[in-house]
Amino acid sequence: MAQAEKKGGLLRKSSASKKPLKEKVVLMYDEIFTTEDPSKCNPRFWEELFLMKVNLEYLEGKLEALDGEELMKIKDNINCLFQHCIQALGEEHPIRVVNALQTLCALIRGVHQKNKSTSGFDIINMLVGFDKAELCMKNLMESLDSLLCAEGSESLKSLCLKLLLCLVTVTDNISQNTILEYVMINSIFEAILQILSSPLSRREHGYDAVVLLALLVNYRKYESVNPYIVKLSIVDDEATLNGMGLVIAQALSEYNRQYKDKEEEHQSGFFSALTNMVGSMFIADADEKISVQTNEAILLALYEAVHLNRNFITVLAQSHPEMGLMTTPTSPIPATPVTPLGTTPPSSDVIGSAELPLDADVQTSNLLITFLKYSSIVMQDTKDEHRLHSGKLCLIILTCIAEDQYANAFLHDDNMNFRVNLHRMPMRHRKKAADKNLPCRPLVCAVLDLMVEFIVTHMMKEFPMDLYVRCIQIVHKLLCYQKKCRVRLHYTWRELWSALINLLKFLMSNETVLLAKHNIFTLALMVVNLFNMFITYGDTFLPTPSSYDELYYEIIRMHQNFDNLYSMVLRLSTNAGQWKEPASKVTHALVNIRAIINHFNPKIESYAAVNHISQLSEDQVLEVVRSNYDTLTLKLQDGLDQYERYSEQHKEAAFFKELVRSISINVRKNLAFNTLSQELLLKEFSTIS
Repeated sequence: MAQAEKKGGLLRKSSASKKPLKEKVVLMYDEIFTTEDPSKCNPRFWEELFLMKVNLEYLEGKLEALDGEELMKIKDNINCLFQHCIQALGEEHPIRVVNALQTLCALIRGVHQKNKSTSGFDIINMLVGFDKAELCMKNLMESLDSLLCAEGSESLKSLCLKLLLCLVTVTDNISQNTILEYVMINSIFEAILQILSSPLSRREHGYDAVVLLALLVNYRKYESVNPYIVKLSIVDDEATLNGMGLVIAQALSEYNRQYKDKEEEHQSGFFSALTNMVGSMFIADADEKISVQTNEAILLALYEAVHLNRNFITVLAQSHPEMGLMTTPTSPIPATPVTPLGTTPPSSDVIGSAELPLDADVQTSNLLITFLKYSSIVMQDTKDEHRLHSGKLCLIILTCIAEDQYANAFLHDDNMNFRVNLHRMPMRHRKKAADKNLPCRPLVCAVLDLMVEFIVTHMMKEFPMDLYVRCIQIVHKLLCYQKKCRVRLHYTWRELWSALINLLKFLMSNETVLLAKHNIFTLALMVVNLFNMFITYGDTFLPTPSSYDELYYEIIRMHQNFDNLYSMVLRLSTNAGQWKEPASKVTHALVNIRAIINHFNPKIESYAAVNHISQLSEDQVLEVVRSNYDTLTLKLQDGLDQYERYSEQHKEAAFFKELVRSISINVRKNLAFNTLSQELLLKEFSTIS
């Protein structure tokens, strides 16, 4: 018996003895694409249509094939189809509801393709007609809200979220998508919260719900009152906030795990053998090949939660078992992600892991640790513009955290110690740290480690000035908290001081190249003022008196760098060029560092001469330092412990507009035919009662 083949809505006998036959749903679509009302000849037309399995490909293709003029001719039928889809959402029979949801997806995407260059108003008119838009969209949003909140099918809820994502991302710039005005007026915020607060719904739909919320929050956020921003900022329900945190933590954990798998695969492969043979000369090139697609959508959701809702800060420290230890991938990770920007939810086995009891043998983690690990990966390589934006968003999130009083309280809490294994960029002059040697420390140590790691590893020709500025600001804000609250943090401060001095050295060595693109004096001033902060207030927050002595030792030991910096800024501040004012600010800021160098260096030389020692040991230098503090005179510098608070609207609006645009495009691309597949749905609703 000849098998039937299906392609593009055609049914064809394999013997090819007869003309191709069109399936019934395709014939019905063809009727809609005429200027006649399809229900004239068949009063049950619309009722029958929603019993037919949707042919998404054919319907979208048909819409895309028409030019603007042809589409306008069948506008009434398109409006009619849209309205009947909305009516079908209220039907008892789930098959009709499924078909209506999928038809709406095809309609919205198909009409969007024809209206790329025109305004959202045209899309509204084409889909529903201006005169009926308000009522129809109200009915649509109410139906979607009911389906999302109902006890019913999880598959239906999934389709509702896909439709909403389709609706939101119909234009690249979501703020130009006028359809969203109806989503603002007829809010589905509570439905999203309900999904996040229920363990079952969260496991199934949490990812889509969080991405949807992040996008809705960004609709015209600077131009009008966005109800989603207002509502998100006042959510205080613990279950909902924890649910949102778990969804974000799971998505970031999945990324970290994929990266670790690829790193291990990479190290055991060809490059590992090659580098063993010829040394580490190829290590940087080899590492560049370890690349997993970043997830800006989930990162944006984390940012909005941290930035808008102070109650969410508590979620960052909410302990749960290490997610990476709780799941084992059943199949190898593909070389490239299946979907861009991780816009498909990761495996959801552990999204509800907070409900699991903590095992004493399992390393506990929290959202902040997972985020710090994620940041340590994406911030390694900032040469690619995409990853540069990801790294920037990570630093913006850390900036918000570093400014928050409650966040600082748990960051510096001695009773909350964790072992945080950050990813470190392979470098020729250092060995890879063994994971098991990591100490348990307050979380602020991991944040400082991440900042030091960034400072050390990004001194290159394509200098990421903006990221360096943010990095130094984060360190400064943490120090301000420590000074204010007199927190004596046991941290390896020498690593930070050394990194900062090497940064100044790099800026001086590359003065000509860098000045052509950047005002390096802004960064130099920030670095010098960090040292001034330690010099002026270090006795209130450094862990021991010997730590303060070590600070002076490092300044004296590396005095040549400070001397060279002073010479450079003095030269530029005495010239009448464009850098006169910023350079002179650095000159004034160096006053105490120069006083320390000029005070102690003669004392050290004198000690060496008296004791006939050609080169003093560290202990001998420290002895000289300790015995000569009383004759040192320093100037009190104002404003060292003050900083300008983060403001999105005034400084970051352009960045977020471009970021949301990129996310919107990728979410839309990812709503592919297979994600709207009907196979599972038809199994679930195999009978119509």
